[in-house]
Amino acid sequence: MTDNRDDSDRPSSKVARLIDEYGLGESFGDELERLWTAEGDERRSLRDLAALFNRRLLDSALTAAGASTVSGEVENLYRLLTADDVSSGMRTEARARLERDGVDVDGLERDFITYQAIRSYLTEYRDATYEEPSDSEQVESVVDTIQRLRSRLRSITEGSLDRLRSTDRLTLGTFRLFVDVDVLCEDCGAQYSVVELLERGGCDCAADE
Repeated sequence: MTDNRDDSDRPSSKVARLIDEYGLGESFGDELERLWTAEGDERRSLRDLAALFNRRLLDSALTAAGASTVSGEVENLYRLLTADDVSSGMRTEARARLERDGVDVDGLERDFITYQAIRSYLTEYRDATYEEPSDSEQVESVVDTIQRLRSRLRSITEGSLDRLRSTDRLTLGTFRLFVDVDVLCEDCGAQYSVVELLERGGCDCAADE
């Protein structure tokens, strides 16, 4: 819903500040709220909205720097900067391309927000509400925890391999690191990544019943 409070009555919000600083427009906040409170397939999760928001920041930063992009390029650059399955070499190339275009990559990445920031913006800053099932919130929390731990493991491993390679303690060419946690159900034989298993709501046992 639309919040008619004075700005002085609003809580501080990183999302609201960035919408203003990056010139994303007042309607973008309305769009975020509409997508979060929509029904059915139109609804977007807080994590989806955080990724959408960050892509808009990247697009705005490129536009401000006078850089031109083709369709899908912003989405790909964002994936190269943030995805777990991207090699350190590919991420470095993406950062170098943005820096050549005049984008402050370090500053941009500091501005990237999490789904918690989106939730605070929608519920506290805009007073939006959406009744999510408690089990859905618990699953989302577990998924977020696993992804943060996987990202941390990736960062530590890549840094260690790079240091060993740079000091001639390890022979290794351009590499891609895979950090996967799979779950195999011994009853139905289905195997999924742990995140996929959580997001789909279980294995194939229910279908066999």
